[in-house]
Amino acid sequence: MVKATYSLDVETVRKLKEIASQWGVSKSEALRRAIRWAAAEPSATGKEAIHALDALQRSLALDSGRVGAWAATAAKERKDASTRREGRRR
Repeated sequence: MVKATYSLDVETVRKLKEIASQWGVSKSEALRRAIRWAAAEPSATGKEAIHALDALQRSLALDSGRVGAWAATAAKERKDASTRREGRRR
């Protein structure tokens, strides 16, 4: 396995937790399955995927203030998660 760090918005993390819970697997396994599905699904590639991503980004109506607030929240969540992991290792 390769450990990697990705930044996800709060809503995506919430959905990932829900999916993992429904499937009875870890969040990492749910993400692996979703990526494998997307890679194997012909309709999830090419122009359709780009159009879907563009539509999603437009629907969020992000401005620099909202992006900055999201970045600050994500940084705090990462720091808090790191602190919790450090506490468990001791």
